[in-house]
Amino acid sequence: MAVCGACRGVHEDEARYCPYCGSRRVRVPHAARLGSGSQLDLGWGRVILRDSIGQGGMGIVFAAWLFYDPNGPRAGTPAHPVAVKALHPTLKARDRARRLFLGEATALARLSHPNIVHFFGLCQREDRLAIVMELCHGQPLSQIIERHLDDRPCLPFARAWHYFSQLLGALAAIHALGIIHRDVKPSNVLVRHDGVIKLTDFGIARVPQENARDTGNMAPGTGAYMAPEQVLGGDLDARADLYAATIVLFEMLTGRSPFDAPDRNEVMIRSAQVEDPPPPITLHVPTAPPILDVLLARALAKDPMHRYASAVELGEAFRRALQLPVTTGWQAQQRLADEAQAISSAHGLVGATPAPENPPGRAEQLRTALLEAYRS
Repeated sequence: MAVCGACRGVHEDEARYCPYCGSRRVRVPHAARLGSGSQLDLGWGRVILRDSIGQGGMGIVFAAWLFYDPNGPRAGTPAHPVAVKALHPTLKARDRARRLFLGEATALARLSHPNIVHFFGLCQREDRLAIVMELCHGQPLSQIIERHLDDRPCLPFARAWHYFSQLLGALAAIHALGIIHRDVKPSNVLVRHDGVIKLTDFGIARVPQENARDTGNMAPGTGAYMAPEQVLGGDLDARADLYAATIVLFEMLTGRSPFDAPDRNEVMIRSAQVEDPPPPITLHVPTAPPILDVLLARALAKDPMHRYASAVELGEAFRRALQLPVTTGWQAQQRLADEAQAISSAHGLVGATPAPENPPGRAEQLRTALLEAYRS
C-alpha cells in the first residue's frame, strides 16, 4: 500500500510512482497499521487490540482490552473490554478524514449519557489515530428491523416506543450541549442485549462554534433520513435530528423509510425528502391509530418551524396522544436533559438556557435510575 506525496492518492500496489500524477509515492509502513495484539498508550492506561469486529468508510473497529495504570489516577479499576475505532491507514494522509475523525472524538468527549456510547480516550501517538469507546454487546437496530420486515407492524409499538424514547433522551442531551448528530439512522443505534440502546457514530456531528466542515459536493448525511433543510445544505438545528429520529420510528413500525423505494437512488431519495409529502403510516400498518398519522405529519413537516421544537416535546406529544404511561425511564430522560442544559449554561455553550439547579451527584443518580428503568 502506498500514498502519493503530491496528490495524496492511495493505491494498494507499492509501485514507486503514482499512476495519476507521476509523483513519487511513499509506502505505508506496516508498523503504522493496527491489528490483533497492537498496543495503544492513553497515558493513564493501555489498550491491547483483539480481532476486528467491523469496518466502515472511515475506519476499522476492533474489540480490545483496557488496562489501567496501577500508579495512575484510576488505579485499582479492573481491566475490561472496549471497542477501538481506528482511522483507516489509507486515510491518515487526508486532512478532511482526520478532521472528521477528530470531530467525532470531540463530540463523544463532551457526552456522558446512558444512551450514548461511552468515550474513554483518544490515541494520537506513533502515527496512530484511534478512539477508545464502550464495547456494546448487541446489534444495530437496522438488523432487528430487517429480521421483522414481513411482520405488520414490523416491531410492536411498545417495543418501538421503548427504543424511540431512549433515542429521544440521547438527542435531548446532545442538543442541550449544542451538538447536532446529523446522521441519526437505525444502523447508528446499537441495541444491547438488555434492551438499552446506544447512539453512536458522531463522525459528521456538528459541535458548538465549529466552522462548516468540507464534506464534498453533497450535504453530509444519509438520504433516507435527512431533513429537507439538510438536503439543501441550509442551517441546521435540533429539529433536523428529530426529523431523522421520527423516520427511524416510522421504519421500526413499517419496515421501510417514508421516502425510500427500490427504484430510487440516493439523489432521488434526497429530492423526495424536499418535495414529496410523507405517506400516512396507516397505509402500511392499517391497525395503527389514525392519530399516529397526525403526529408523524407534524414531526416530518418540510418547514422545521412546523415541527416539534425539542426531543422532550416530541416524546411528550406521542406519549400523551397515544395515552402511554409515564414511566420512570422517560422521567429520568427528561431530568437528564435538564442536567445537560445546566452543564451547557455553566460552560456558556451555544444555545444554552438556564436550567434548574440540582444537588451534586444528581446527574449520576439519574443515569443509574435510567439504566435500571430500561433494564426492568
